[in-house]
Amino acid sequence: MTQAIVVEGLRKKFGSREVLHGLDFAVEPGKVFGVIGPNGAGKTTTMRCLLDIIRPSAGSISVLGQDPRTAGTSLRRRIGYLPGELHLENRTTGRRMVEHFAAISGPVPPKHVNELAERLNLDLDRQTRKLSKGNKQKLGLLQAFMHKPELLVLDEPTSGLDPLVQQVFHAMVREAVDDGATVFLSSHVLSEVQQAADAVAILRDGEIVTVSTVETLRTAAVRRLRFNSSGTEAHDVGALLARVPGVANVAVRELKADGHTAGTVEATATLSGQVQPLVQELARLNLTDLVLEEPDLEEAVLTLYTAPSPRIGQSPGPGQPAGNGPEVGQATGRHAEGAHRA
Repeated sequence: MTQAIVVEGLRKKFGSREVLHGLDFAVEPGKVFGVIGPNGAGKTTTMRCLLDIIRPSAGSISVLGQDPRTAGTSLRRRIGYLPGELHLENRTTGRRMVEHFAAISGPVPPKHVNELAERLNLDLDRQTRKLSKGNKQKLGLLQAFMHKPELLVLDEPTSGLDPLVQQVFHAMVREAVDDGATVFLSSHVLSEVQQAADAVAILRDGEIVTVSTVETLRTAAVRRLRFNSSGTEAHDVGALLARVPGVANVAVRELKADGHTAGTVEATATLSGQVQPLVQELARLNLTDLVLEEPDLEEAVLTLYTAPSPRIGQSPGPGQPAGNGPEVGQATGRHAEGAHRA
């Protein structure tokens, strides 16, 4: 099966400054691929290269089986694109803008346009200069989805949308995928990507830190543990927790009542990894309270944003992955996309 998007060794320089440092990833057809990273990580630059809005300095790109640099308008009509900063002609209406976009992308049934506008609660007959940021974003989503493209490339698609319209957007994405479309979207908000994406690439300083599923990120994320146990000495609880793989930051203390030991030990720790070994050890204790929090995905991703990265050209160390498989990949990084943002 031909991949919807294949990127190999993608590099981009603006002058002497390189902002993308050899990206490698592939997107399966009929899937939602999310790219998440802080502002300036290189998300928009990557998308512009995919669409041949800007040309890469090195590397190869295949989009829907074609090279976007030579495919021309035939490929662009198969793609729906929402830029991160949508600039609209002010002296016209939303409906006329949609008609203009339809002339570029191909015929679109007016009934379908009206149905999408109704779902998004968008008045197409208002002057675009009178539209709020949220309504302009709705217009951008409508023009991206209306011709039922094979590939949707969406840069920060829910920016400016209220929570109810965000849910409509996610429903539109699911319907497009059910119809066979592929979706490539970017965000700096993990919760947005995790609702829709089958795979997530973490982009930092122009390089891919990891490619993973949301479930894999969840499994690797740190959970916080707190429990109380009676009839056990504090040092025994500490020794028990030390035997559990992935347990760290252990703190154990004896609870006191009226200045005297109450016979209860309180322990706190963090857990990264499987829960089952922890449960097996805790079964040895007489627990009176137990809290194991859901993994904090935001914290896990922030850790990936801030962890030191190897120098460019440095080989991965022992235990470090060398490629970008379906679960995890490793890359290096220095700079960002800066002001070259759509």
